[in-house]
Amino acid sequence: MTRTVGPERTAALARTTSISIETIAGTQWPVRLAEALDDLDATWQESAEVCADVAWQARAAGNSALVLLAPGDVTDPGTGPGPAVSRTYRHLYLNALHYDFRCRSIESLLNQVPLSVLNADPYSWALYAFARLGQSRSDGLAVMEQVLGTASDHPKTLHVLLHGVWLGGLLPGRADTLLALVDRLPDGGDGDPIALFHTASALRALGCYHQAHAAVERALELLPPGDLAVHADLVREHILITAAYDLTHHILQRRSPDPK
Repeated sequence: MTRTVGPERTAALARTTSISIETIAGTQWPVRLAEALDDLDATWQESAEVCADVAWQARAAGNSALVLLAPGDVTDPGTGPGPAVSRTYRHLYLNALHYDFRCRSIESLLNQVPLSVLNADPYSWALYAFARLGQSRSDGLAVMEQVLGTASDHPKTLHVLLHGVWLGGLLPGRADTLLALVDRLPDGGDGDPIALFHTASALRALGCYHQAHAAVERALELLPPGDLAVHADLVREHILITAAYDLTHHILQRRSPDPK
């Protein structure tokens, strides 16, 4: 299901996210968030957008969904608390695993979810693709293509796929795939620091060091203040680009014939 999102709808979803983050130190925030999204009759896209952000904030606050929910909340077919509530729990728990790079756990849990449930939720399929891609399994690329065929370039879904390809360091054609995914984001990811981080990583792998530096430096300028974890990732990428450039330059110098 898709829905035209107007200002009132956007504001309601923003309020839901804000209230969840404000109460994130407690034990009931997943339940309250699930009820709020159910009351809003949220689409899978809206659930993905809210749950991805709230799960990240909960992890940063030391009160991860992994502490408050259980694996059974992921595998529930939607017959217990209701399909929308079950989907919220699934999105929260799987995103918490996703942020912890626990690919095998995601794969194992989603293998227990009925196909009828997954087929109504391309975001959970994207998280399954992340799990396969993150383990450098090339069959994850086929799952990724299936997701791209159903998710209509939904940005949060694209970011999950980007994260999986980035993590899968041994995937064939990894750098080109990263750039192709970034290109599908709004404005080609130009205003998105996370997208620019992936662009920089891909350009470094392709040996385009000057362009990679420009991408990561733009990402640093665009990153909102206070996002320390992402800032650290960007700084590491900047260091990796410099190191790769220096090493390549050194090798080329060593290979050059001595002038006589």
